[in-house]
Amino acid sequence: MTSTLSRPSRVNPPSAERRRRAVKWFPYLLLVPALLAELLVHVIPMLVGIWMSFQQITQFTLRNWTRSPFTGLNNFKLAATLSSPVGQQLLHSFLITIAYAAIAVVVSWVLGLTAAVALQKPFPGRGVLRALFLVPFALPVFTAVITWRFMLERDTGIVNWLLVDVLGVTDDRPFWLVGPNSFISITVVMIWRIWPYAFLTITAGLQSIPDELYEAAEMDGAGPWQKLRRVTLPMLRPVNRVLVLVLFLWSFNDFTVPYTLFGASAPPQADVLSVHIYQSSFVTWNFGLGSAMSVLVLLFLLVVSLIYMGISGRRTRNAT
Repeated sequence: MTSTLSRPSRVNPPSAERRRRAVKWFPYLLLVPALLAELLVHVIPMLVGIWMSFQQITQFTLRNWTRSPFTGLNNFKLAATLSSPVGQQLLHSFLITIAYAAIAVVVSWVLGLTAAVALQKPFPGRGVLRALFLVPFALPVFTAVITWRFMLERDTGIVNWLLVDVLGVTDDRPFWLVGPNSFISITVVMIWRIWPYAFLTITAGLQSIPDELYEAAEMDGAGPWQKLRRVTLPMLRPVNRVLVLVLFLWSFNDFTVPYTLFGASAPPQADVLSVHIYQSSFVTWNFGLGSAMSVLVLLFLLVVSLIYMGISGRRTRNAT
């Protein structure tokens, strides 16, 4: 009597079609966690904020805010009516923010470009200087701005000690956190905060410029200024196009720096939009109006970004 030994069944390998489908969908599966995080962190809160801008959400309706009265466009009309105190205050804050962001972007870009070009060629200590320049960008924002707040104190701050006691620039100790000087303070702190990012981005862009272009410029008798104007800046145009937009959006929307520097009630001269909207929402308890202001800011930045990218793209096409 013969016995037959059962052999384990051999698993057939997946077909080529199944492998192709798996390879095709695998990158999309890797994007799912990032898309879910983006949905939860940005998209859903943005949609909720847009919905709140059409509601009358105050301290009286906040307890059951999902059933607050629908007001339509009343919040937007109140914020955009320049003859009303709310509209005038919003316009004042908008102009302050535009000036503050424009100065911060221009000065940060100039400082970043200057430092990147100066450190482009190797020399002893270049790595140490690059590391020191990146310190403001690497420090936690809250810690850095709190330090600046102590430095800008009128009686005990190191800024007045340096200006009055050491250099003798003025006899009186200026107020840096109130009054007209508050605009200077917030602008200086923001420049100190974001210029290392400009330096880092431009430094990375300089690495892509071939040395042959500079050698050819030197053979044609070009000096440092001509090389910067004819070689460096044209080759950095794609980098600068993105960098300027990022710096503007960053400084225009930033809340941490002004809030940490001045608290919930910023001086009128430094009443930037981020703090102004916070006051309208969490100090006066008018969340519907604050949401409408936020939506208006979102639309403004969207329009500015589209116009800026359209003009930059047209210049790039004309240059090529």
